[in-house]
Amino acid sequence: MRVDRQTLHYLIAKKLHKAGLTSEHADIAADALAFADARGIHSHGAVRVEYYAERIAKGGMTHNPNITYQETGPASGILDFDNGCGLVAAKMGMDKAIAMAKKNGIAVVGIRRMSHSGSLCYFTEMAAEQNLIAISMCQSDPMAVPYGGAEEFFGTNPIAFAAPTEDNRIVSFDMATTVQAWGKILYAKSKGVPIPPTWAVDKQGEPTTDPHQVNALLPIADAKGFGLMMMVDILSGILLGVPFGKNVSSMYADLSKGRDLGHLHIVINPDYFIGLETFKKNMSAMLDQLKQVKPAKGITEVFFPGERGKKREANYLKNGIEIVDEIYNYLISDAIHYNRYDHKNKFAE
Repeated sequence: MRVDRQTLHYLIAKKLHKAGLTSEHADIAADALAFADARGIHSHGAVRVEYYAERIAKGGMTHNPNITYQETGPASGILDFDNGCGLVAAKMGMDKAIAMAKKNGIAVVGIRRMSHSGSLCYFTEMAAEQNLIAISMCQSDPMAVPYGGAEEFFGTNPIAFAAPTEDNRIVSFDMATTVQAWGKILYAKSKGVPIPPTWAVDKQGEPTTDPHQVNALLPIADAKGFGLMMMVDILSGILLGVPFGKNVSSMYADLSKGRDLGHLHIVINPDYFIGLETFKKNMSAMLDQLKQVKPAKGITEVFFPGERGKKREANYLKNGIEIVDEIYNYLISDAIHYNRYDHKNKFAE
């Protein structure tokens, strides 16, 4: 099923509002989710709507949160979102960070007590579109083993980065700190195919090629990825006074409770360093030079981070966004949710 972005946005917003979000918050969340699908990040798009709707309907996402914001210094602030919609919380936090960085050169804004915040590049690109550099990170529930460990401790704990150029190309990446996301394991299970032994471990903490035996994911680059996922948890968890490590709430264990997650935005104004125009000029020069790099055997072109996502978006805007029929049928149905997620394990099983 292919739908245009405007229709997808409308259907998502309508469903989230019916579940209990205010119309304003439902609209913001729908924009972030439709963005993900338009970029081909389908794991964080419309596929998440039914889960969000079930959590909203069951009270685990505050419908009309009591939001407070405190500037703790000239370049820092904390937004408490009262366990409201994480997509809205992260956007509001980035709005605060953008304004602060424009005024004072740099901003570090933490968001505490929020729900799942989706695709982080949506927020970092907000800053890049306003000639700022952004780094964003958030914690997630435990499903990855630490380096040398045999049981899960940290989450996939993603990091995103975006920066502008002088010709409207945006360098943008959004990555989990595990080798692969759980969605790739699910795909292998559905197809009945093995996975590489570097992706995950079984209940004994041993590498497995059987997707049905996966109990936890592995960090990227062994100890390096472990260090990164720990850094994310420190900066978006301990620093903000929310649960950390194994104490981070499960996405599915009890949808009637708030998740108390943490998220951190760092925004830098290049005008306070080398100067905006020089920065953007050099960014464009870097990308031009990257595009001249000889491709490896079997590769036709070297892409800079974010380039392929923009190409997918252009294709989807022209031809419609591809949505799984089951998801589309749910979006146009009268149902809020089908009780599919509550009291499931960390892999929604």
